[in-house]
Amino acid sequence: MENGYCVVITTVPDREAAERLAEGILGNRLAACIQMSDIRSCFIWDGGLQREEEVVLTIKTTGKRYAGLEAYIAEYHPYDVPEVIRLPITAGLPGYLSWLDEMTAS
Repeated sequence: MENGYCVVITTVPDREAAERLAEGILGNRLAACIQMSDIRSCFIWDGGLQREEEVVLTIKTTGKRYAGLEAYIAEYHPYDVPEVIRLPITAGLPGYLSWLDEMTAS
């Protein structure tokens, strides 16, 4: 899926980490837009049920920039094993998709 567009989801422990990660991603033109939302996560980790306040980042980018985005998140994310989930964008307003291309052009 080198061509096309995608949404990438990751979570971080707090707003400060979210802002820092988002600034680096956008500054390196790895995405065009990042939305942040405070969430409550429940998950199994280290053999037990965890309940944490987190911030989810919803990152809009192109298929061409995905590999660089994934590598950036892996390097700068505060978690040992960060959530990185890629969802394809199957359709969208042509003007918005053109804007994604423009903002992520290297």
